[in-house]
Amino acid sequence: MTDTASPPFRDRRFTSRDGLSLYFRDSGDPFAPRTPVLCLPGLTRNSRDFGAIARRLAATRRVLCPDYRGRGQSDYDPDWRNYHPRTYLEDIRHLLAVAGVGRVVAIGTSMGGILAAGMAVAMPAALAGAVINDVGPEIGIRGLDRIVAYMQDAGPLPDWNAAVAKLRANFPNLPAYTNGDWLKIAQATYRENHDGLLRPDWDVRLVKPLLTSGTGGYNLLALFSALRAVPVLLVRGERSDVLHADAFERMGALLPSALRLTVPGVGHAPSFSEPVAKDALDDFLRSL
Repeated sequence: MTDTASPPFRDRRFTSRDGLSLYFRDSGDPFAPRTPVLCLPGLTRNSRDFGAIARRLAATRRVLCPDYRGRGQSDYDPDWRNYHPRTYLEDIRHLLAVAGVGRVVAIGTSMGGILAAGMAVAMPAALAGAVINDVGPEIGIRGLDRIVAYMQDAGPLPDWNAAVAKLRANFPNLPAYTNGDWLKIAQATYRENHDGLLRPDWDVRLVKPLLTSGTGGYNLLALFSALRAVPVLLVRGERSDVLHADAFERMGALLPSALRLTVPGVGHAPSFSEPVAKDALDDFLRSL
Protein backbone atom coordinates (compact mmCIF):
# COMPACT_ATOMS: atom_id res chain seq x y z
CA MET A 1 0.00 0.00 0.00
CA THR A 2 2.88 2.35 0.67
CA ASP A 3 6.50 2.74 -0.43
CA THR A 4 9.66 2.79 1.66
CA ALA A 5 12.47 2.96 -0.91
CA SER A 6 13.26 6.10 -2.87
CA PRO A 7 11.11 5.69 -5.98
CA PRO A 8 11.85 7.43 -9.28
CA PHE A 9 9.40 10.30 -8.86
CA ARG A 10 9.79 14.05 -9.07
CA ASP A 11 8.65 16.17 -6.11
CA ARG A 12 6.56 18.98 -7.53
CA ARG A 13 4.40 21.78 -6.20
CA PHE A 14 1.86 24.22 -7.57
CA THR A 15 -0.14 27.12 -6.18
CA SER A 16 -3.88 26.72 -5.81
CA ARG A 17 -6.32 29.40 -6.91
CA ASP A 18 -6.54 30.62 -3.30
CA GLY A 19 -2.78 30.69 -2.75
CA LEU A 20 -1.96 27.37 -1.04
CA SER A 21 1.19 25.45 -1.96
CA LEU A 22 0.10 21.95 -2.95
CA TYR A 23 2.35 18.95 -3.48
CA PHE A 24 2.27 16.09 -5.97
CA ARG A 25 4.49 13.26 -7.10
CA ASP A 26 5.22 13.10 -10.82
CA SER A 27 6.46 9.73 -12.08
CA GLY A 28 7.29 8.32 -15.48
CA ASP A 29 8.06 9.86 -18.85
CA PRO A 30 6.02 13.03 -19.45
CA PHE A 31 6.04 12.18 -23.16
CA ALA A 32 4.98 8.53 -22.82
CA PRO A 33 2.33 7.76 -25.46
CA ARG A 34 -0.09 6.03 -23.09
CA THR A 35 -2.72 8.02 -21.23
CA PRO A 36 -1.38 9.36 -17.93
CA VAL A 37 -2.80 8.06 -14.66
CA LEU A 38 -4.03 10.32 -11.85
CA CYS A 39 -4.07 8.62 -8.42
CA LEU A 40 -6.62 10.06 -5.99
CA PRO A 41 -6.32 8.91 -2.36
CA GLY A 42 -8.93 8.60 0.37
CA LEU A 43 -10.18 11.20 2.83
CA THR A 44 -7.19 11.33 5.20
CA ARG A 45 -4.70 9.66 2.89
CA ASN A 46 -1.92 11.01 0.67
CA SER A 47 0.28 10.26 -2.33
CA ARG A 48 2.35 7.67 -0.46
CA ASP A 49 -0.53 5.18 -0.69
CA PHE A 50 0.14 4.91 -4.43
CA GLY A 51 3.91 4.50 -4.29
CA ALA A 52 3.93 0.89 -5.44
CA ILE A 53 1.34 1.46 -8.16
CA ALA A 54 3.20 4.52 -9.44
CA ARG A 55 6.53 2.69 -9.60
CA ARG A 56 4.96 -0.11 -11.63
CA LEU A 57 2.87 2.00 -14.00
CA ALA A 58 5.60 4.60 -14.56
CA ALA A 59 7.46 2.10 -16.74
CA THR A 60 4.97 2.79 -19.54
CA ARG A 61 3.08 5.99 -18.68
CA ARG A 62 3.14 9.14 -16.61
CA VAL A 63 1.61 8.94 -13.11
CA LEU A 64 0.50 11.92 -11.02
CA CYS A 65 -0.16 11.43 -7.28
CA PRO A 66 -1.30 14.53 -5.36
CA ASP A 67 -1.49 15.32 -1.68
CA TYR A 68 -4.80 17.14 -1.29
CA ARG A 69 -4.78 20.37 0.68
CA GLY A 70 -4.55 19.54 4.37
CA ARG A 71 -2.67 16.29 3.80
CA GLY A 72 0.92 15.15 3.54
CA GLN A 73 3.26 17.79 2.14
CA SER A 74 0.52 20.18 1.00
CA ASP A 75 -0.43 23.30 2.93
CA TYR A 76 -3.25 23.13 5.43
CA ASP A 77 -6.20 25.37 4.61
CA PRO A 78 -6.83 28.17 7.13
CA ASP A 79 -10.57 27.76 6.48
CA TRP A 80 -11.75 24.21 7.18
CA ARG A 81 -14.91 24.83 5.12
CA ASN A 82 -12.73 24.53 2.01
CA TYR A 83 -12.17 20.84 2.78
CA HIS A 84 -14.90 19.92 0.32
CA PRO A 85 -15.01 17.97 -2.98
CA ARG A 86 -15.75 21.12 -4.98
CA THR A 87 -12.48 22.64 -3.77
CA TYR A 88 -10.53 19.45 -4.38
CA LEU A 89 -11.85 19.26 -7.95
CA GLU A 90 -10.70 22.81 -8.58
CA ASP A 91 -7.26 21.88 -7.22
CA ILE A 92 -7.18 18.85 -9.53
CA ARG A 93 -8.02 21.10 -12.48
CA HIS A 94 -5.05 23.33 -11.60
CA LEU A 95 -2.77 20.31 -11.11
CA LEU A 96 -3.53 19.00 -14.60
CA ALA A 97 -2.90 22.42 -16.09
CA VAL A 98 0.44 22.79 -14.31
CA ALA A 99 1.47 19.28 -15.34
CA GLY A 100 0.45 19.96 -18.94
CA VAL A 101 -1.87 16.97 -18.98
CA GLY A 102 -5.14 17.18 -20.87
CA ARG A 103 -6.57 13.72 -20.30
CA VAL A 104 -6.07 11.08 -17.60
CA VAL A 105 -7.30 7.77 -16.28
CA ALA A 106 -8.24 8.39 -12.65
CA ILE A 107 -7.69 5.75 -9.97
CA GLY A 108 -9.74 6.86 -6.99
CA THR A 109 -9.88 5.15 -3.61
CA SER A 110 -12.76 5.98 -1.26
CA MET A 111 -13.17 9.78 -1.39
CA GLY A 112 -10.80 9.70 -4.37
CA GLY A 113 -13.41 7.63 -6.20
CA ILE A 114 -16.02 10.31 -5.51
CA LEU A 115 -13.62 12.89 -6.95
CA ALA A 116 -13.03 10.73 -10.03
CA ALA A 117 -16.79 10.64 -10.54
CA GLY A 118 -16.88 14.40 -9.96
CA MET A 119 -14.36 14.84 -12.77
CA ALA A 120 -16.88 13.22 -15.13
CA VAL A 121 -19.22 16.13 -14.32
CA ALA A 122 -16.84 19.03 -13.77
CA MET A 123 -14.21 18.27 -16.44
CA PRO A 124 -15.52 15.45 -18.65
CA ALA A 125 -13.02 16.08 -21.44
CA ALA A 126 -10.17 15.36 -19.03
CA LEU A 127 -11.40 11.91 -18.00
CA ALA A 128 -10.40 9.01 -20.27
CA GLY A 129 -11.45 6.33 -17.79
CA ALA A 130 -11.88 5.68 -14.09
CA VAL A 131 -11.09 3.03 -11.50
CA ILE A 132 -13.50 3.44 -8.58
CA ASN A 133 -12.13 1.71 -5.51
CA ASP A 134 -14.54 0.76 -2.71
CA VAL A 135 -16.97 3.64 -2.87
CA GLY A 136 -20.23 4.39 -4.60
CA PRO A 137 -23.35 6.54 -4.53
CA GLU A 138 -24.54 4.65 -1.43
CA ILE A 139 -22.09 4.91 1.47
CA GLY A 140 -22.45 2.49 4.36
CA ILE A 141 -23.35 4.43 7.52
CA ARG A 142 -21.45 2.11 9.86
CA GLY A 143 -18.32 2.47 7.77
CA LEU A 144 -18.63 6.25 7.61
CA ASP A 145 -19.29 6.48 11.37
CA ARG A 146 -16.23 4.34 12.04
CA ILE A 147 -14.02 6.61 9.94
CA VAL A 148 -15.40 9.76 11.59
CA ALA A 149 -14.80 8.32 15.07
CA TYR A 150 -11.22 7.45 14.09
CA MET A 151 -10.64 10.99 12.79
CA GLN A 152 -12.00 12.52 15.99
CA ASP A 153 -9.56 10.45 18.06
CA ALA A 154 -6.53 12.26 16.64
CA GLY A 155 -4.37 12.68 19.73
CA PRO A 156 -0.60 12.12 19.58
CA LEU A 157 0.86 8.61 19.80
CA PRO A 158 4.13 7.74 21.56
CA ASP A 159 5.71 5.45 18.95
CA TRP A 160 5.20 3.37 15.81
CA ASN A 161 4.03 0.33 17.76
CA ALA A 162 1.17 2.42 19.16
CA ALA A 163 0.36 3.68 15.66
CA VAL A 164 0.20 0.15 14.30
CA ALA A 165 -1.98 -0.96 17.22
CA LYS A 166 -4.42 1.89 16.61
CA LEU A 167 -4.69 1.10 12.90
CA ARG A 168 -5.20 -2.60 13.60
CA ALA A 169 -7.97 -1.80 16.08
CA ASN A 170 -9.80 0.62 13.78
CA PHE A 171 -9.19 -1.02 10.40
CA PRO A 172 -8.72 -4.77 10.97
CA ASN A 173 -9.58 -5.65 7.36
CA LEU A 174 -6.96 -3.50 5.66
CA PRO A 175 -4.85 -5.38 3.08
CA ALA A 176 -1.96 -5.88 5.52
CA TYR A 177 -0.62 -9.37 6.13
CA THR A 178 2.63 -8.89 8.06
CA ASN A 179 3.94 -6.58 10.75
CA GLY A 180 5.96 -4.89 8.04
CA ASP A 181 2.80 -4.21 6.03
CA TRP A 182 1.17 -2.58 9.04
CA LEU A 183 4.23 -0.46 9.72
CA LYS A 184 4.26 0.81 6.12
CA ILE A 185 0.62 1.84 6.43
CA ALA A 186 1.35 3.57 9.74
CA GLN A 187 4.27 5.46 8.21
CA ALA A 188 1.95 6.77 5.49
CA THR A 189 -0.63 7.77 8.10
CA TYR A 190 1.38 9.56 10.79
CA ARG A 191 4.36 11.88 10.91
CA GLU A 192 6.93 12.26 13.66
CA ASN A 193 6.97 15.75 15.16
CA HIS A 194 9.85 17.66 16.74
CA ASP A 195 8.72 16.46 20.18
CA GLY A 196 9.14 12.83 19.11
CA LEU A 197 5.41 12.12 19.17
CA LEU A 198 3.46 10.84 16.18
CA ARG A 199 0.57 12.89 14.88
CA PRO A 200 -1.80 12.32 11.93
CA ASP A 201 -0.35 13.39 8.59
CA TRP A 202 -3.49 15.38 7.88
CA ASP A 203 -5.25 18.45 9.25
CA VAL A 204 -7.39 17.19 12.13
CA ARG A 205 -10.03 19.75 11.10
CA LEU A 206 -10.85 17.57 8.09
CA VAL A 207 -13.53 15.97 10.24
CA LYS A 208 -15.44 19.24 10.73
CA PRO A 209 -17.24 19.24 7.35
CA LEU A 210 -18.38 15.65 8.00
CA LEU A 211 -19.74 16.58 11.41
CA THR A 212 -21.48 19.60 9.92
CA SER A 213 -23.09 18.11 6.82
CA GLY A 214 -22.03 14.46 6.46
CA THR A 215 -22.04 13.62 2.74
CA GLY A 216 -24.68 16.25 2.00
CA GLY A 217 -24.30 19.12 -0.42
CA TYR A 218 -23.69 17.10 -3.56
CA ASN A 219 -25.65 14.44 -5.40
CA LEU A 220 -23.58 11.25 -5.45
CA LEU A 221 -26.02 9.47 -7.76
CA ALA A 222 -25.64 12.21 -10.37
CA LEU A 223 -21.85 12.12 -10.06
CA PHE A 224 -21.58 8.39 -10.55
CA SER A 225 -24.15 8.39 -13.36
CA ALA A 226 -21.82 10.68 -15.31
CA LEU A 227 -19.28 7.85 -15.45
CA ARG A 228 -21.42 6.12 -18.08
CA ALA A 229 -19.54 8.17 -20.68
CA VAL A 230 -16.14 6.56 -19.98
CA PRO A 231 -14.65 3.09 -19.41
CA VAL A 232 -14.92 2.18 -15.72
CA LEU A 233 -13.56 -0.52 -13.43
CA LEU A 234 -15.49 -0.87 -10.18
CA VAL A 235 -13.62 -2.51 -7.27
CA ARG A 236 -14.96 -3.55 -3.88
CA GLY A 237 -13.35 -5.17 -0.87
CA GLU A 238 -15.30 -8.28 0.12
CA ARG A 239 -15.42 -7.20 3.78
CA SER A 240 -16.05 -3.51 3.12
CA ASP A 241 -18.47 -1.69 5.40
CA VAL A 242 -18.30 1.44 3.24
CA LEU A 243 -19.53 -0.18 0.01
CA HIS A 244 -21.94 -3.01 0.84
CA ALA A 245 -22.46 -5.93 -1.53
CA ASP A 246 -26.05 -4.98 -2.40
CA ALA A 247 -25.02 -1.36 -3.04
CA PHE A 248 -22.25 -2.66 -5.30
CA GLU A 249 -24.82 -4.62 -7.28
CA ARG A 250 -26.98 -1.52 -7.71
CA MET A 251 -23.89 0.42 -8.73
CA GLY A 252 -23.31 -2.16 -11.45
CA ALA A 253 -26.88 -1.63 -12.68
CA LEU A 254 -26.28 2.13 -12.72
CA LEU A 255 -23.10 1.61 -14.81
CA PRO A 256 -23.96 -1.47 -16.89
CA SER A 257 -20.87 -1.21 -19.10
CA ALA A 258 -18.47 -1.10 -16.16
CA LEU A 259 -16.19 -3.99 -15.28
CA ARG A 260 -16.62 -5.17 -11.67
CA LEU A 261 -14.30 -6.90 -9.24
CA THR A 262 -14.74 -7.98 -5.63
CA VAL A 263 -11.38 -8.52 -3.90
CA PRO A 264 -11.68 -11.47 -1.48
CA GLY A 265 -10.71 -11.19 2.17
CA VAL A 266 -10.19 -7.41 2.14
CA GLY A 267 -12.15 -4.59 3.75
CA HIS A 268 -12.06 -0.89 3.00
CA ALA A 269 -10.14 -0.50 0.78
CA PRO A 270 -8.20 -2.78 -1.61
CA SER A 271 -4.66 -1.59 -2.29
CA PHE A 272 -4.09 -3.14 -5.74
CA SER A 273 -1.23 -5.12 -4.27
CA GLU A 274 -3.64 -8.09 -4.23
CA PRO A 275 -2.88 -10.26 -7.30
CA VAL A 276 -6.49 -10.31 -8.51
CA ALA A 277 -6.78 -6.51 -8.21
CA LYS A 278 -3.37 -5.92 -9.77
CA ASP A 279 -4.28 -8.09 -12.77
CA ALA A 280 -7.67 -6.40 -13.18
CA LEU A 281 -6.06 -2.96 -13.10
CA ASP A 282 -3.44 -3.95 -15.68
CA ASP A 283 -6.09 -5.44 -17.98
CA PHE A 284 -8.25 -2.34 -17.67
CA LEU A 285 -5.41 0.08 -18.39
CA ARG A 286 -4.08 -1.92 -21.32
CA SER A 287 -6.59 -0.39 -23.74
CA LEU A 288 -6.35 3.17 -22.41
